[in-house]
Amino acid sequence: MKTIVVIPARYKSSRFPGKPLVKLLGKPMIQWVAELSARAVGKDNVYIATDDIQIESAVLEMGYQVVMTSEECLTGTDRLAEVAKKIEADVYINVQGDEPLVDPEDILKVIEAKKIHMTDVINGYSVIGKNEDPQSVNIPKVIFTEDERLVYMSRQALPGFKEEKNAPLQYYKQVCIYAFNRQELLAYGEFGRKSILEQSEDIEIIRFLEWGQPIRMVETRPGSLAVDVPEDVERVEAALREHWG
Repeated sequence: MKTIVVIPARYKSSRFPGKPLVKLLGKPMIQWVAELSARAVGKDNVYIATDDIQIESAVLEMGYQVVMTSEECLTGTDRLAEVAKKIEADVYINVQGDEPLVDPEDILKVIEAKKIHMTDVINGYSVIGKNEDPQSVNIPKVIFTEDERLVYMSRQALPGFKEEKNAPLQYYKQVCIYAFNRQELLAYGEFGRKSILEQSEDIEIIRFLEWGQPIRMVETRPGSLAVDVPEDVERVEAALREHWG
């Protein structure tokens, strides 16, 4: 069963232009993500999907494969849909290019879940850490059934509560490792627009949820940190320094 990792990388981020190439401890962020992904599936099965020639040039210098995608892609998953048209595989893993602390073991865990549940989209989640704010709109929160099927994902704190005594003991957040089959990606791209709730929340996986596609959540290790805005760089560098010594 052929499995590839595709890392969508966009230069023109509204909150952080040039984000994939920002240096973290002297190394471009996209390189951190690519190297960690390669530990899970092998370097030959890692692709960076971008529409930017600066990112293409940098990635080729690193020795990784690039798939050029349209500037019209609405989301990273739309980029994967374009990759799925060009490269045939059984399982496509989307690893976000702003997750330089992604754990290769978590990628493998998501892959195994997909192989067991080929008709479910798979997405990672973890507990929200003590140093993270559940009220932050930069952190998508997730709620799911007791058998880990996604109920909803929001930038608001979920679940809500009527009385303080019923406040959740733990909040959970999305970890941006996804697994798809080819047909799921092609259907996503052919949809042609953001769905209503996807547009409101600015969370791309909700597009699947709105047309009734089952989404299964898989718990990953806590401690994953994404670079959403420039202010995150120092915090992520500190975590990388601690992780790699």
